[in-house]
Amino acid sequence: MGNKLKQFLDDAFKPYGNFPARADVEQELLANLQAKYDDLKSQGKNDEEAYSQTVESFGDVSEIMDQVKPATKQESETGSSVHKTLKEAFKRARHSTSKFSMTELKQSDLSDTDLAEADFNMSSLAGSNFDGSDLSGAKFSGSDLRGASFNGANLTDAVFSGSDVTNVSFDGANLTDTQFKMSSMKNTSFEGAILDGTRFSYSDVRDVSFDGFTLNGTNFDGTSLRSASFKNTILNDVSFHHSDVKHTDFDGATMDKITYALLKGAKAKLDNVTIK
Repeated sequence: MGNKLKQFLDDAFKPYGNFPARADVEQELLANLQAKYDDLKSQGKNDEEAYSQTVESFGDVSEIMDQVKPATKQESETGSSVHKTLKEAFKRARHSTSKFSMTELKQSDLSDTDLAEADFNMSSLAGSNFDGSDLSGAKFSGSDLRGASFNGANLTDAVFSGSDVTNVSFDGANLTDTQFKMSSMKNTSFEGAILDGTRFSYSDVRDVSFDGFTLNGTNFDGTSLRSASFKNTILNDVSFHHSDVKHTDFDGATMDKITYALLKGAKAKLDNVTIK
């Protein structure tokens, strides 16, 4: 079916000739069409029905071409026109399915885009830019997000179960009630992020800094926190059940009595903490 969808795109763009970045535009759109087709098949549609509904959702190719301005030399080098088109494709597809799972989207620019409740499960998103985007309720389970950026993004209720978020930046992001269950988080940055109710359960959070944060209801159950740092952090109702905290730095932290008792029972070093 991939060849048939590719032929559909070739025919759709044929009147416009070989405009700059055509190959990149078609590649991104083909990935979205294939994802929609697969979604329709999973809903029980036969091949003909799934193909028909997929191409019908594509819309007017002229709208896409309005986004692809004649490329200057700089645009050709940076791919800016491709990124504009990709964002428009996501906006259109989101209204019909919100499903982009198992998609190849490495180093894509999806900043400042409405992607609430989008499904990116099992997708390749390494190096992609989601800065400032609305990703509330989005799903990234099993996805490769190494080196991606979510600075200032809204990730309320998002799910990163089993994801690789190594070297990812969440600086200034809203991560209220976000789940990072069983995720790899080496060198991940959360500077200035909101982590109220965030769940890091059963994840590898070694070497991550939470210095100076105010954590409310944050969950680190079953988490590896070796060399993680909570210096001068305020911890309110924070959970560390079955976590490795023997080598975690809590110097100067302030915490409630229950959190203190939990950490003390786990043999954390708490010589210079304040109990409130």
